[in-house]
Amino acid sequence: MTQARILAFAGSTRKDSYNYKLVQVAAEAARSAGADVTLIDLKQYDLPLYNEDFERVNGLPENAKQLKQLFFEHHGFLIASPEYNSSISPLLKNVIDWVSRRAEGETPLQAYQDKTAALLAAAPGTGGRRGLTHLRSILTNIGTLVIPRQFTLAHAAQAFGDDGQLLDEKQSQAVVNVCKNLVEETSKLNS
Repeated sequence: MTQARILAFAGSTRKDSYNYKLVQVAAEAARSAGADVTLIDLKQYDLPLYNEDFERVNGLPENAKQLKQLFFEHHGFLIASPEYNSSISPLLKNVIDWVSRRAEGETPLQAYQDKTAALLAAAPGTGGRRGLTHLRSILTNIGTLVIPRQFTLAHAAQAFGDDGQLLDEKQSQAVVNVCKNLVEETSKLNS
């Protein structure tokens, strides 16, 4: 089977983001499951709010081009998404929108087509499950196979140790299971 190449990121750039902590744990679990994982921080890819008029005048911003190239180079995505008012963060939606823009010579939504994704969420309250419903819908509608298994982390402020690892063994194993499932499905689809 082909080694799965996974792009991992969080839909938050907040200092000490629970979702960035969670995606770091998940990235390591995906590596342990045999994937080649690239972990990025969206803080390094600042983008203007998507606006078609801006794009028409200025073209695709350089950071959007770099992100899109990363999406092309990977078979799948490991995404930790914060929940903002029962949906996904504006940052994550903006990244999805910019990367979706078709350049000359590309098929529509090429960066998402025939890719796999696993979804995670961490939140101080109930864990972010409602936001993942929206993210699953968006990704599915643009051609990404989102695996059924997902992970939500409630009470995230108390969930991580000083070493950045999850304190609860059951939660840690649940993340491992999601990542194993993603790596297996991604490897099968790309063999």
